[in-house]
Amino acid sequence: MLRMRPTTLPPSDNVFTWPVRIYWEDTDAGGIVFYANYLKFFERARTEWLRAKGVEQRQLQQDTGCIFVVSDVQIKYLRSARLDDQLLVTAHLSELGRSSFTIHQEALLIAKDAAPVVLCKGSVRVGWIHGQTSKPARIPPDLQQALKG
Repeated sequence: MLRMRPTTLPPSDNVFTWPVRIYWEDTDAGGIVFYANYLKFFERARTEWLRAKGVEQRQLQQDTGCIFVVSDVQIKYLRSARLDDQLLVTAHLSELGRSSFTIHQEALLIAKDAAPVVLCKGSVRVGWIHGQTSKPARIPPDLQQALKG
């Protein structure tokens, strides 16, 4: 039986990883992970990536009145995950603009005595907007530095 624990990937350019275990609630009638759940896994990894950088979204909203919103998702499904599988979901900043950034993400299957296998990969563009007006805003310089760091 595999234990749930963070797994180290080969050294890369500042790639954050977050472990995910597959439960019944994640699967469809065919016993495989429902396709939309990969987006949930990606969201959790992005949120934890931000936390690891010292960025607390609730505090940001209170301090700035601004919030992050997903504006675009590109995703490619390669293989299926199943009940009890252990995944490692990655997040890597690939682009940083004045009012948005893009994260490259992957969901990898972690198996005992085998190399990680990419199940799903994609990119997510995240915008920074005023919470009240929903208009784009410039990402504050200190937040840009935290995202780069």
